[in-house]
Amino acid sequence: MKEKILILDFGSQYTQLIARGIRELNIYCEIQPCTKKVEYEDGLKGIILSGSPFSVNDPNAPKPDVKAMADKLPVLGVCYGAQLVAMQSGGIVGKSTHREYGRAHLTDMTDDALLATIPSGSQVWMSHSDSIKELPSGFNVVARTESIPVAAYKSANGYANNTIYGIQFHPEVTHSTDGRQLLKNFVVDICGCTQDWTPAAFIEETVARIKEEVGNEKVVMALSGGVDSTVAATLIHRAIGDKLYCIFVDNGLLRKNEFEEVLNGYAHLGLNTQGIDAKDRFYKALAGVTDPEQKRKIIGGLFIDVFHDEAIKIQDVKFLGQGTIYPDVIESVSVNGPSATIKSHHNVGGLPEIMHMDLVEPLRFLFKDEVRRIGKELGIDNIFLKRHPFPGPGLGIRVLGEVTAEKVTLLQEADAIYTQHLKDSELYDEVWQAGAILLPVQSVGVMGDERTYEFTVALRAVTSVDGMTADWAHLPHAFLGKLSNDIINKVNGINRVVYDISSKPPATIEWE
Repeated sequence: MKEKILILDFGSQYTQLIARGIRELNIYCEIQPCTKKVEYEDGLKGIILSGSPFSVNDPNAPKPDVKAMADKLPVLGVCYGAQLVAMQSGGIVGKSTHREYGRAHLTDMTDDALLATIPSGSQVWMSHSDSIKELPSGFNVVARTESIPVAAYKSANGYANNTIYGIQFHPEVTHSTDGRQLLKNFVVDICGCTQDWTPAAFIEETVARIKEEVGNEKVVMALSGGVDSTVAATLIHRAIGDKLYCIFVDNGLLRKNEFEEVLNGYAHLGLNTQGIDAKDRFYKALAGVTDPEQKRKIIGGLFIDVFHDEAIKIQDVKFLGQGTIYPDVIESVSVNGPSATIKSHHNVGGLPEIMHMDLVEPLRFLFKDEVRRIGKELGIDNIFLKRHPFPGPGLGIRVLGEVTAEKVTLLQEADAIYTQHLKDSELYDEVWQAGAILLPVQSVGVMGDERTYEFTVALRAVTSVDGMTADWAHLPHAFLGKLSNDIINKVNGINRVVYDISSKPPATIEWE
């Protein structure tokens, strides 16, 4: 069993950043709801308790038994986690006498393994309304700040079989300048992880696991042309070879020429892929529908129907492959403490009963950038690895309002021009995701001596690492001006272009 750090999530907005920081140390970790019982499986090396929007003094706040965990493994409590430990052990936690949010600096640091190589005065990021007023007996302060007497602490020998650490700041955010070093000190020096979770190790372990799970059975898989499904299919193919059957559905909501280009790319990868033209079925099902969530469900449901119709033509298939990744799971299912469902994803939530297959999801616990590193290690071409993320419902959720073949064609043309301009200006690889959105808005314009009344296109481009958070891309004004002019001149039916400057949060990357 591989080494693992477990992160118990209490609903903090920063929990995923803790996981990312640990994984970047080549150490595998998983996020688990704080309400779920901890399974002390072989390879588990330590537990981290996340922050939370709750107060530990709230009677409804989640309060698992931390001492029981520390009797098994080292524990690090972050913010709420630190306050939970203190309260459960007999300390006092109360409302802060003054605001504790933003930058602070560590002082009075003791010589302790958690703070090894971190200099005095190191900047940390505070974000809490409660504070530890008094540590319980048997606990020692290891660092303070200018405003709080307990910035970091540890349990003394004899309280539990393993040391418990608590910190009232967030090491996972970039504002904590030595935060990654603190995480490394905990997971490597205190928990004893060996930092051997590399792309090559992941591939070897995953291929072996798929071979064991699938054996000589067949796997059928829907491909989208995106990096997730492509990497997942390549891993499965490496494990079982020609027993993998791939299906690529043209739902009429793909980008311009994408169906033909992707099929050609899969042929070069050696994947056995069948292309299915189902455009008319999707357009008919979407006629008159304007609600975004209803569109997603129609597209997802019909995709399953089309896929099922083709899959049953392959005899005796026992497994279904999917390219589900961690952000899909986090955004669709409340697996992270009290987090809320934001939107439904087409490849999360299990199988419809008609499929009667077991799932194979090689990437379920990986972030997007990790998937790309795995793909690079597998030797997959950059046409797949550097391809921008594309939503499962495709242009169906980028045509706002009712979806028609005519509107999709307009958007495909505008989107193709946008993508080509990004590539020609060497900006495509600088942004994480870009796309055009056709708005259900027509406006007056003038072209030559004629009055026009045509559609508006919004352009969206964001920078991100994994899609959990994103900032709008600051594309050059000259670039946007030239692009706008090109779209309006070349796409008959569009006479206005706007640029979206909203970040995630509060906005999502997609408009629907």
